[in-house]
Amino acid sequence: MRIAVDAMGGDHAPEVVIQGTAEALGQYPYMDIVLVGHLDIITPMLKKHGIAHHPRLRLVHAEQTVAMDEPSTAAIRSKKNSSITVCADLVHRGEADAVVSAGHTGAAVAATNFKMKLLPGVDRAGIATIMPSTKGRFILIDAGANIDCKPIHLAQFAIMGEMFAKCSLNIDKPRVGLLSVGEEDVKGNDLTKGTFKMLSGMPINFIGNVEGKLLYEKVADVVVCDGFVGNLVIKSSESLAKALMTWLRQAFTKNTFRQAGAILAKNAFKELKEICDYEEYGGAPLLGVNGICIIGHGSSSPKAIKNAIRVAGEFIKFRINDHITARIAECGVAVNK
Repeated sequence: MRIAVDAMGGDHAPEVVIQGTAEALGQYPYMDIVLVGHLDIITPMLKKHGIAHHPRLRLVHAEQTVAMDEPSTAAIRSKKNSSITVCADLVHRGEADAVVSAGHTGAAVAATNFKMKLLPGVDRAGIATIMPSTKGRFILIDAGANIDCKPIHLAQFAIMGEMFAKCSLNIDKPRVGLLSVGEEDVKGNDLTKGTFKMLSGMPINFIGNVEGKLLYEKVADVVVCDGFVGNLVIKSSESLAKALMTWLRQAFTKNTFRQAGAILAKNAFKELKEICDYEEYGGAPLLGVNGICIIGHGSSSPKAIKNAIRVAGEFIKFRINDHITARIAECGVAVNK
């Protein structure tokens, strides 16, 4: 399997991306990696990380980079030779099986949709992210790829999330819930009401609406929403997690007695940090595109990049796109092209 890695994507690129790539090459001997970026910039760094002449590494030049403050459409309009666009084109041409990028999320969505196209029967690709809960982990989809959705889009997201849960969480029959303002089917807006009706008639393990207050109690293995709501959930959760850690740090440093307590609770804090550590998950897959695309956090570390590459390989091995296409057709939510 061949993974195209966007060397220029991320807040700390290309250094951390190259280091993460080096770690992946060392740990996953079944993978070939195509590193895409400006060769004048990335080539000198390869020797530092011991992969300058690695037999499973190929370099591809990309003159441009889509900056975080640029519009998503830059990847397909003004910067057609950007690293993320070249990565997507490699998959389109069959020279790679997957794309990994920690760069501009919108640019990754635009480039992969434009170059790789969508799976047969799929109308919108959705970002799926693994979230921590009090009883393990669950999947939230869509986490930000689509602001305006119709019920059929959310129904397709449910199928994509179901396949993701089977692949990554090893759940045979995932429970699928719809994020809404109340448990009853009459509550919510036109989108959630229409989606509830559609999901209720599909051959999936649909458990109904999931309220925000129950989100982290893992009442569902897959929680479906539109990208506007999903992105707010993700960003608000990240902000709250950071605030909680700050409040705890402040509370435990007020006096010597609390400082002593903090020392005793050091392992507990470490365990809490690991539960919320996005680096373990690597990145969020963009499901529904005709290929594999893993989108990493902008501040991804080498560990996160390495794990994103690992996840891409797992998706290829699982043949997740074949499962998504077949399941969408089976559930009767395929879009006529």
